Amino acid sequence: MLIRAATPTDVPSIKALWNAMIRDTTATFTTIEKTDEDLLHMLATRQDAFLVAEETGHFAGFVTWGPFRAGPGYVHTAEHTVITAASGRGTGRALLTAAMRQALGQGIHVMVAGISGENSAAVAFHRRLGFANTGQLPQVGRKDGRWIDLIVMSKVLDKP
Repeated sequence: MLIRAATPTDVPSIKALWNAMIRDTTATFTTIEKTDEDLLHMLATRQDAFLVAEETGHFAGFVTWGPFRAGPGYVHTAEHTVITAASGRGTGRALLTAAMRQALGQGIHVMVAGISGENSAAVAFHRRLGFANTGQLPQVGRKDGRWIDLIVMSKVLDKP
């Protein structure tokens, strides 16, 4: 498996994967699909914070991270998104491990995951990578006509 920086040529694959998740799941609360322009802007502003995975020459997933909240007090905290084409193949683990290593080199101290309360697989995945449950916000998301909890998980990246 090859983990590398995302490039504009990856936009169609990223968009297809991300928009399928937006359309077909409650893993994200948004209903607004990503456009080519959205993703090109994200690539331009996150040049060192957007990775993709290739498996036998095929696009297998991506990870990106950015500011957790605005303001100088949060500059060392990032929130990430990781999406893979298939689960159980180690792609997510490889992507997020590479992202955490790179983020640490960028001065990120804590990585945060905001996870849909309906996505128990994502909670288990993050737990296996050392993330701890650090909060649950009841019914803050709404999608498909129902209220959904947000689970917050985090990991300190530079523990001694």
